[in-house]
This record gives sequence, structure tokens and C-alpha cells, in this order.
Amino acid sequence: MAKKEAQQVCELCGREVLNLSRHHLVPREEGGRYGATAELCQPCHSTLHLTFSNRELALLYNSIPALQQAEPLQKYLKWVRTKRIEKISNRRGKRR
Repeated sequence: MAKKEAQQVCELCGREVLNLSRHHLVPREEGGRYGATAELCQPCHSTLHLTFSNRELALLYNSIPALQQAEPLQKYLKWVRTKRIEKISNRRGKRR
């Protein structure tokens, strides 16, 4: 019988996933190297960095409640909570 892999919960969307990544609530580039972190699924982590600049994350969205209430994330959070996806393509790139 195959052993079932342990599920973990994303702190942002609340989904159970196999893998989490560490998100610095204040980005390292903005002075948060040793600050608070949150464990996020890869789709949530990528979406945060696609949606917000590091400066916005540091000043406006530096806690899980602030991120969960952020207007630009509402449509995404509603969508992702119903999905069973583990990964999405990394769409990060240069900001226009």
C-alpha cells in the first residue's frame, strides 16, 4: 500500500497542498531578511509577487490578514480556493 504524502495548509488561501514555500512578509530587499514569514503554496506565492511590488508588500501588505483583504487579490483567492492545483507557471517578469 502506497504511503499518502502529508498535506500542509497554505496560510493565504487555506488549501491543503503537498508543498509550501516561505514568503517573507516584508521582502528581504525591503529589510525583512530576519522578519516574519508565512508558508504559502506556490500559486499564491507567485501571484503575490506578480501582483505587488516589493515596496507595496513591505508597506501595505505585510501580514496575512492584510493580504487576505487586499482588493487586487479577491478574485484570485475566490478562484484558487476551489482548485486542486499545486503549481502554476512562474509568470514573474519585468514590470511595465
